[in-house]
Amino acid sequence: MKAIFSISGMFVVLVLTPLVIILALNFTTGEKKIEQSVERLYAAADPAFARAMGVLLGPAILHGNRFEALLNGDRIFPAMLASIRDARKTITFESYIYWLDAIGKEFADALAERARAGVKVHVLLDWVGSNRMDPAHLAALEVAGVEVRKFHKPAWYSLARMNNRTHRKVLVVDGKVGFTGGVGIAGLWTGDAEDPQHWRDTHFRAEGPVVAQMQVVFLDNWIKATGVVLHGDDYFPELPAAGKDEAQMFSSSPSDGSESMHLMYLLAITSAQHSIHLSSAYFVPDKLSSQALVGALKRGVKIQIIVPGEHSDAAVVQSASRARWGDLLVAGAEIYEYQPTMYHCKVLIIDSLMVSVGSTNFDTRSFRLNDEANLNIYATDFARQQVEVFNADLSRSRRVSLHEWQQRPLHEKLLEHAASLIGAQL
Repeated sequence: MKAIFSISGMFVVLVLTPLVIILALNFTTGEKKIEQSVERLYAAADPAFARAMGVLLGPAILHGNRFEALLNGDRIFPAMLASIRDARKTITFESYIYWLDAIGKEFADALAERARAGVKVHVLLDWVGSNRMDPAHLAALEVAGVEVRKFHKPAWYSLARMNNRTHRKVLVVDGKVGFTGGVGIAGLWTGDAEDPQHWRDTHFRAEGPVVAQMQVVFLDNWIKATGVVLHGDDYFPELPAAGKDEAQMFSSSPSDGSESMHLMYLLAITSAQHSIHLSSAYFVPDKLSSQALVGALKRGVKIQIIVPGEHSDAAVVQSASRARWGDLLVAGAEIYEYQPTMYHCKVLIIDSLMVSVGSTNFDTRSFRLNDEANLNIYATDFARQQVEVFNADLSRSRRVSLHEWQQRPLHEKLLEHAASLIGAQL
């Protein structure tokens, strides 16, 4: 019996050990984490801040851009579809969520029509986020000439990357017009946030030199998925000035600087002098992020944060979020829960000077595990417009006081604490 037990025990060890190793690899990046608070050396209005953002952290900040903020599906999807239908040479499109419901079919039909017309169409979808897409519809796209690839589709040689998803949302048409923001291609994003079946979200349309950086962000993951380099004038045409705003397209990936997005947020928060407006669909701040926010509050920065309310689509994430509000509320942060529907916006506004919008959530998964991309816009007029949008959302939100947070029932506190323990994976 001892021999039989030993053999069976050895078999279990041989089976479980690789699984444990794979799980460990999926939940770590292999890179050093930022372990100390970022020192405050300048304010967001100081030219040194722009130099740090454009040289130390990300791509160059480019002049001559124009942007349009699109609120909710009724304005976002028509603008994206119009650009797709106007394409003459190339379409590059990367998305986490793509479901073949009515809006998904409308996008598929538009992409297929352009491909049949001779436009080079490249679509990169996350394998997890697009799992509700009917394979027959994917096949129909490919028959029409659309190149469709799945990011990190499971294979024996890539099991250690299963937890690394592309969460980026980038559409570039003819290398001249770009879109990015929070929306996925699914019916939940249609409408005008009028009820819980239609979410609140923001997407941005861009023209000008920064669109080339948006194209580079798409190409980064296209190369990872296909090994093919897309280049030439069809993808990177000359881009004259389209407006007067400065911007950069910032990205991060576990395979190429997983801490860069985290550091960008920390540097922006540390440089704030007057105000921070944060719209966050999934707000689970780590220790350093909380310290940076509390530090800003202590030096007099007004911080207002909007998160989902009762219509959150991720109860565990919401619980983990609430568990971490204590220090912020004590220090004077104002936290609001959006009431009408799921709040999926991901927008950071610093001192009414800088706006960062894109795919990044304020959590460890976005900062360290996912491939993410944010458009950073440095323009006071545009930033003030986005503060007005924020205030409109604030008017439909309910503030959570420190007293209310402290008095929540014991069972809620226990649930939130348990959820917070797995916060790194949320």
